[in-house]
Amino acid sequence: MAIVVDYSHIFNVINYALGRCKILDTYSRHCILELWGCHEAFLVDRHFIEKVMVNVALETGAEVREATFHAFTPQGVSGVVIISESHLSIHTFPEHGYAGVDIFTCGNEIDPKEAAHLISKRLGAKKIYELNMERGLGEILIKREYKVEF
Repeated sequence: MAIVVDYSHIFNVINYALGRCKILDTYSRHCILELWGCHEAFLVDRHFIEKVMVNVALETGAEVREATFHAFTPQGVSGVVIISESHLSIHTFPEHGYAGVDIFTCGNEIDPKEAAHLISKRLGAKKIYELNMERGLGEILIKREYKVEF
């Protein structure tokens, strides 16, 4: 029984690590936010949340493809903005002043940390917990800062 192994991805990762290529085609950045102490009035307003998420996507240079948001009863909003570069999503829990936000961008054109800052500010978050990952390089790497400079 023969085992076929495709080493091309391994060579891409090695070349990236050695600085021989700037970025892999699969390179992505993923920013996960835990936002606490947000204004309750903002978190229950589906139209406000949609406006914030779509505007932040546009302001950071993303190409918005589609957006869909849903208001829950008795409260809370979930939504996603599909961008050419991937997505921004949010789930709110107004009764706790909490919003969970996910920003995933492919390539290095859109800075998810900039989007994270803008969303946090517009929701009036008092406490911000942020997890950043570089993805598409093989092993998931958890980072405080990204390798790619802008």
